[in-house]
Amino acid sequence: MSTNAIRDVHYFLFDVESVADGELVSNSRFAGQGLAPQAAISKFRQQLVIDTGRDFIPYTYQIPVAVVIAKIREDLSLMEIVSLDQPEHRPHVITKHFWTGWEAYQRPTLVTFNGRGFDIPLMEQAAFRYGVSVPQWFNLLDRTYEQNRNRYNLNSHIDLHEILTNFGSTWFRGGLNLAANLLGKPGKMDVQGDMVQDLYESGRIAQINEYCRCDVLDTYFVFLRVSLMMGKITLDQEQMLVQQTKEFIQSQVDQHPAYRQYLSQWGDWKNPWKDN
Repeated sequence: MSTNAIRDVHYFLFDVESVADGELVSNSRFAGQGLAPQAAISKFRQQLVIDTGRDFIPYTYQIPVAVVIAKIREDLSLMEIVSLDQPEHRPHVITKHFWTGWEAYQRPTLVTFNGRGFDIPLMEQAAFRYGVSVPQWFNLLDRTYEQNRNRYNLNSHIDLHEILTNFGSTWFRGGLNLAANLLGKPGKMDVQGDMVQDLYESGRIAQINEYCRCDVLDTYFVFLRVSLMMGKITLDQEQMLVQQTKEFIQSQVDQHPAYRQYLSQWGDWKNPWKDN
């Protein structure tokens, strides 16, 4: 990537897919019981269903297995979408590439949907686990409002869920799936987040990665609409960017099977202002 291209990247919009580390679960949750990794995960999930009604294991026990990043220019146009360490998907390499890439691209603004509650802390813990130094992110000696991890520092991280809920004042029930559907986009298709663990254990990492790509597309379209609300772009500009992105997806359907399905379920936003 040329220096000019690096400078053109203003945002890293990303999504993380992760799975539980069975060995960690066994050693920390069921010490001395001699449980094999998968047995420990199964037991933990059963306990969670009893305690919470859901079997989703907290991020603190998880490792990243797919991180997909959309590189976005300052004008909010999409440059490219990349998957880190594909096809190996090694957690320690993914973590290293994510944080060193953020610094190499001159610390672009991170964009997520509910990333403050999941994706960011998971990647921070992965840096802790794998010994990755990220001094520019952990700038804890700077003034509070300039720290990159400050909840209200939108120059560092734009969490679209935070914006839609007024920083946690409400509950955006329906999540990214709902937000995407409001814009006519597919949202969740064949794969959902609670399926990732089982897919990984059955060796279907490629399918997880494709699912992650589609989440990134949904997040990008939500980002465009939020940017419109913030006055960064007009409605016409947003619709032009949506059309450009559709053409980008169409150009890559042979490389990414999920894109074909995404397009088959594509819907155009119904503009109530048109012809009025």
